[in-house]
Order: sequence, then C-alpha cells, then structure tokens
Amino acid sequence: MSEPMTHDEPKIHQSTEEKLVYMANQIADFFAAQGEEAAVAGTADHIKRFWDPRMRSRMSAHLDATGGKGLEPIALKAVQGLRENAG
Repeated sequence: MSEPMTHDEPKIHQSTEEKLVYMANQIADFFAAQGEEAAVAGTADHIKRFWDPRMRSRMSAHLDATGGKGLEPIALKAVQGLRENAG
C-alpha cells in the first residue's frame, strides 16, 4: 500500500497553466538577484526567446482569465509587458 503524497512532493496532475505559472516563477526567481527592472526584462526575454508561441498564448489566456493568479510580481510584470509589446 502506498503512502499519501506530502505537500513537499511535486504535483503529478497539474494543469498546463499551473505548469506555465510554475516555470515563469522559476525564471523570475533566477533573475531576481539582478534587481526588479533587470529581472522583469530578463524574464520577459527568456519567455520570448525560449517558450513556444502556444505556451505564450496559454499564459496570455491565463492572464485574461485570472489576472495572472499564481504569478510572482516579477513574472507577472514580465508577462504583462510581453503582451503589451506584442500588440
């Protein structure tokens, strides 16, 4: 019999949006030591350069649907900036 999963173990059944939010937050955490302005720019640049357009589209839809629920401030600003510059 298996033991119940603890909160420390990764979620197996995450939605695509939850995975994208997690990834965006990880990228933002990486750049955070550079200061907010540079971190926002670095996060946005990374997402623009390395995420598939479908991933960026899903993140934009998540922003529309939830206002960016789950995104840390740097990641949220980066995603908002990407969307503003796309139009």
